Amino acid sequence: MASSAPIRLQKFIADSGVCSRRAAEALIAQGEVWVNGVAASAGQKVTPGVDKVTVGGKTVRSIAQPRLTVAVHKPRGLVCSNDDPHHAATVFELLPREFGKLRFFCAGRLDLDSEGLVILTTDGSLAHRLMHPSNVVVKRYHVVLRKPFPSARLPQLIRGVMIEGERLKVERAALINANAGQTATDLDVHMHHGKKREIRQLFTKLGFDVKRLRRYQIGSLQLKGIPLRAGKVLSTIQIESLFLNPYTPHAPYEAYATPAPARPTSSVDED
Repeated sequence: MASSAPIRLQKFIADSGVCSRRAAEALIAQGEVWVNGVAASAGQKVTPGVDKVTVGGKTVRSIAQPRLTVAVHKPRGLVCSNDDPHHAATVFELLPREFGKLRFFCAGRLDLDSEGLVILTTDGSLAHRLMHPSNVVVKRYHVVLRKPFPSARLPQLIRGVMIEGERLKVERAALINANAGQTATDLDVHMHHGKKREIRQLFTKLGFDVKRLRRYQIGSLQLKGIPLRAGKVLSTIQIESLFLNPYTPHAPYEAYATPAPARPTSSVDED
């Protein structure tokens, strides 16, 4: 990082490849981050190359990591975490070998049992921007239930339900190929926030089990054209399109694919 201008501490930590900006904020709050021998505070700024920053007692060194953002088609059985020692199979295994030494962040996770579009990036600031609810990045899902869902209950998905003090809800929901009785097992669901297993919890609370959950769009970026277990490197235009209207057409990407792993996938749920 060549610039000597002061930047926010959490951005410095994220840009140095230690963790995501959100995780850095949590570490600061926990007292794990020190600047020049003094415990850091929220909102503090540091000057790269001048201030000494430590995380968990280890010095953080500014690195010039190339900025790469990749859209991958995650299959079931992979977790979206690079910090969990209990899971061997992760979504980061879908990246090409030449990216192996780079630190990628997962900007918007999918749980172990879900599949579809995931964004991986070396840019900690971008990951934070994509995940922050104020940016309203719309995500679209194809949900398959084990029994038909009646159209009359669609408003319940919009209103949401309270679970452990939080209201879980979606922004839009529609039946796919409804029958004459206006029920269907397949639904198209839109949301722009998204907590851990929120869609599954919401349907379970309403008495419906999710058989399959597939995210097929983030912002204007669609999964179409990305084979299972493959990925595409995004251009600057593609990255910015993530924050545009979800129906805006998107430009071509550079594509690659990775082979399936030889070992069986884990059956343990995401932490």
